[in-house]
Amino acid sequence: MEQEFGSSTARNPSQLSWVNLSRNLVLAYQSFGVVYGDLSTSPLYVYTSTFIGKLQNHQNEVAIFGAFSLVFWTLTLIPLLKYVFILLSADDNGEGGTFALYSLLCRHGRFSLLPNQQAADEELSAYKYGPSTPAVASSSPKRFLEKHKTLRTVLLVVVLFGACMVIGDGVLTPAISVLSAVSGLQVTEERLTDSELLLLACVILIGLFALQHCGTHRVAFMFAPIVLIWLLSIFSIGMYNTIYWNPRIVRAISPYYIIRFFKETGKDGWISLGGILLSITGTEAMFADLGHFTALSIRLAFAFVIYPCLIVQYMGQAAFLSQNISSIPNSFYDSIPEKVFWPVFVIATLAAIVGSQAVITATFSIIKQCHALGCFPRVKIVHTSKHIYGQIYIPEINWILMILTLAITIGFQDTTPIGNAYGLACMTVMFITTCLMALVIVFVWQRSLLLAGAFLLFFGSIEGVYLSAALIKVPQGGWVPLVLSTIFMVIMYVWHYGTRKKYNFDLHNKVSLKWLLGLGPSLGIVRVPGIGLIYSELATGVPAIFSHFVTNLPAFHKVLVFVCVKSVPVPSVAAEERFLIGRICPRPYRMYRCIVRYGYKDIQRDDGDFENQLIQSIAEFIQMEAVEPQSSSSETSSFDGRMAVISTRTLNSSASMIAVSEMGDDLGAINSMAGSQNSSKSLSLQSLRSVYDEENPQVRRRQVRFQLPANPGLDPSVRAELLDLIQAKEAGVAYIMGHSYVKARRSSSFLKKLVIDIGYSFLRKNCRGPAVALNIPHISLIEVGMIYYV
Repeated sequence: MEQEFGSSTARNPSQLSWVNLSRNLVLAYQSFGVVYGDLSTSPLYVYTSTFIGKLQNHQNEVAIFGAFSLVFWTLTLIPLLKYVFILLSADDNGEGGTFALYSLLCRHGRFSLLPNQQAADEELSAYKYGPSTPAVASSSPKRFLEKHKTLRTVLLVVVLFGACMVIGDGVLTPAISVLSAVSGLQVTEERLTDSELLLLACVILIGLFALQHCGTHRVAFMFAPIVLIWLLSIFSIGMYNTIYWNPRIVRAISPYYIIRFFKETGKDGWISLGGILLSITGTEAMFADLGHFTALSIRLAFAFVIYPCLIVQYMGQAAFLSQNISSIPNSFYDSIPEKVFWPVFVIATLAAIVGSQAVITATFSIIKQCHALGCFPRVKIVHTSKHIYGQIYIPEINWILMILTLAITIGFQDTTPIGNAYGLACMTVMFITTCLMALVIVFVWQRSLLLAGAFLLFFGSIEGVYLSAALIKVPQGGWVPLVLSTIFMVIMYVWHYGTRKKYNFDLHNKVSLKWLLGLGPSLGIVRVPGIGLIYSELATGVPAIFSHFVTNLPAFHKVLVFVCVKSVPVPSVAAEERFLIGRICPRPYRMYRCIVRYGYKDIQRDDGDFENQLIQSIAEFIQMEAVEPQSSSSETSSFDGRMAVISTRTLNSSASMIAVSEMGDDLGAINSMAGSQNSSKSLSLQSLRSVYDEENPQVRRRQVRFQLPANPGLDPSVRAELLDLIQAKEAGVAYIMGHSYVKARRSSSFLKKLVIDIGYSFLRKNCRGPAVALNIPHISLIEVGMIYYV
């Protein structure tokens, strides 16, 4: 986003710099409700979680001053120094998060384990983001990582483990935030019982998850004001408490008080770091949500609003506790002046809901990105906003999160063990991000190993100390994110393993082109009018399923297109670069290949225009191929491999075909345009499709007719091929997919049979079908059963 502003500063630098600044200020304001909801609600439970437990025998002024000093330096070194000043610069085309770092590494080295990758993918404009020099290409660390597949697998596992911990955050954040917010009712005169408090928290949580299908955009205008009012409230309360109770707390900014803290508490102080680290939970959102804002806007919001408000609040709360030791169990709500208690309680509850909302939305995005890597089963993705990019809702995941959150809330009924679990999940993600960032410094930023080592040593040691303190509390609730992560990791591994085995089977059982060439242009069967779109995961070659058609069916479509929908390691693929078109076999065979590429942030929308874009792209390729010399590529002799990027942005501005919107015109016009009449079977199919479209009004498929321009100079063979394409389109389009059954070989080990025959089969039966995930109209779908013995 920042680059877009900078690209036009040459026209009027002063005016556009002001526009840039004002735009970033607006984005900074909006980021309060999306990015900082979780981080800003941490004061609700930090001191309580720190002093409940081993520090119960050290509840004195020295320990409280030391705890504030630890909070101050933790907020300064990790969120401010590491994230704001360093990590926000490591974006991937404006995107952030662990997947962005992994994507950067995969593009600057051969670290990716994604199948069907091609050299043409490296020509994408988003692929070239960041520096690249021959020096890095020959570096020994890079060669070492590329050479050992085990290390590349470990790298992917680490990234996925971080993703699983983020999913754990999606379970734990609503539980601890809402439970901490409603706990304020226990300090009022009319105290609620624990069971009544738990019931209220569960009602709020159920309402929170039940409203997810509406999308955050419907209430987004409320989010930023809520968090901003909350921040101003805690800043004011913190300033009041500092001045009223103990102004000497300002001295605790000095690291000297950290030394005194550990001298006073010893090993118990180290264990209590599991509570201190809760002050930075939610920090990862600054980097993960970078794609919705700009680095400058997030920096402005944190440095000038979030950071000072949190520091003053923690300072004031510590000043209050130093004079009211007995208030530690309800430190935040006891520190609120009585006159403003209820307004602050309401704002705290709303802020907790906002923070939970942001983490739940981030969990949906993580699941989507895992699926793009081939590491998560297909799930239903609902777009909740037409205007805000990336806002999605996954019903299955939403209800699973709700059940797990309610189970955690009811099971623990206390924020302390939930805080132990929450702290371990957040610190694990931060530590993984630090390790990935060290690799980015070497392979992407092309800096020395010494600098990367210094970064890893400094921040890794700080986070390592906190992580060790969090691991100590595994028996006291810290086991929750480990168990959740293990379950999701098993699901991801089983799905990834089964998918890779199925792909390798297709790769090693491709149909021989020599065999196809020997059959001749008719393929030994009758070629009837129509287009057959054969879906496969192969980016090269002809899938084995095609031989089933040729050998078992008496007729097949005159025009065949092998379609491969695949993910590439970039955030998003531009519309004009999405389609790769090529030819299989010589021109008389009328066989083509279409590769549709998506980034890990892209959403496959069903706009009802795919068929028209595909036909137009093939027509463009046919004309382009006729103009270019056939000897331009050595791959031409194989008739499979010469691909061209075809833009689909302007459907109606083609030089080879003119597309005219049908929009209710008479079908006879199409027939005369194509130069032939449809058969009764084709008319029946069209009537069935019209009924299907009426029953599915949410997908309005665009009716388009094609015609050739009056171009006397057009090569006769090219004109004949284009006419065949038009006639095939008017005759109808059929989508052909393999209904696969994956089974382990009889000679396989017991573990492999367990993974494939039980685990992978269960996931395939209970996830969305590939035809539904690819938005293929059911009325035009042909499925062919095939057993894969892997």
